Amino acid sequence: MSYVLMCLTLCWGIFTATGWIRRLTGYQSVRSFHMVLAIFTLSTGMTHAGIFLLLREQGLDLFSITVPFSGLFRHALGIFGLELMIGITVAVALKRFIAYRKWLRFHQLAYLAVAMIVVHSWFGAVANGHLAVLWLGGVTVLVPAVTLTVLRVLPPRWLIKAGLLTAAPAANASPVPQEYAVVPTGTGNRNGAVNGSSNGAVNGRTKIRVNVDNQRCKRYGICQAESPELFQLLEDGRLRYIRDPHTEDRAGAQAAARSCPMRAIKLQEVN
Repeated sequence: MSYVLMCLTLCWGIFTATGWIRRLTGYQSVRSFHMVLAIFTLSTGMTHAGIFLLLREQGLDLFSITVPFSGLFRHALGIFGLELMIGITVAVALKRFIAYRKWLRFHQLAYLAVAMIVVHSWFGAVANGHLAVLWLGGVTVLVPAVTLTVLRVLPPRWLIKAGLLTAAPAANASPVPQEYAVVPTGTGNRNGAVNGSSNGAVNGRTKIRVNVDNQRCKRYGICQAESPELFQLLEDGRLRYIRDPHTEDRAGAQAAARSCPMRAIKLQEVN
C-alpha cells in the first residue's frame, strides 16, 4: 500500500506542479488531494516500519528502524527514504518561514526519497521471495511515475519537438528593447514596470504580451523552471518577468503559461 500510494503521490504531485491536469473543482482541491495521498503514504510507510518491532522472526529494534545504515543496506534505503519524506512534510508546514528557493530545492529531494524506497521495496521482495507479486503490481504503478518524472524534467523545447506542447510560429524578428514587470509579494492590481518600453509588432509580425495576475500568482516558481529566460523569482519572493518577449521566446512563454497551476499567466497578441 505504501509503495502504490507513493507512486500515486508522485504522479499527482507532478500534475499539480505543472498544471497538466485540468482543474475540475479548483486548484486548491487538486493540491489538497496531493497532500492527502502524501499523508496516506507516510502513514502506511510508518506502519510498515513499525510492524518490524512486533515480528518474532526477522524483527528489528527501535534503533534499527530509526537509524539508517545500522543494519542491512536494503533496510537503510527504506529508513532514509521514509525519514526524508517526513522531513519534507515538516518543511511544507514551515514553508512560509523558509526562503522559497531553499524550500523548493528541499522539496525536490522527494524524487530521491522515492527512488530509494523503490529500490528498498524491490530488494525486499527479492529477499522475501515475493518478487513475482511486486513485479506485477510494482511495474504497473512505477511506469507512469517514472514517465511523468522524465517529462517533468525535460526542457520545454524537447516537449515541443515531441508534440506535447504547441510550438510557436517561426519569426525572424530583430532584437528590440524589452519591458520587465515585477509581481509584488502582497496582493494588488498593478505591476511595477521598469527598464524599457513595450514592443508591439516588429516588422509587421504579431507579438505577444505577458501579463501575470497578482491575485492569482502564488510565486511557486514553476514558470521560472519552464522559461528562466522570461521569468525570475527574486530573493525577496517577488516574480520578475519580461512583459514583451522577443518572438523567438514565444514558445517559452506558452510553456510557462500552460504549466502555471494557478493559471495566473495570460498571453495576449499585440500588433
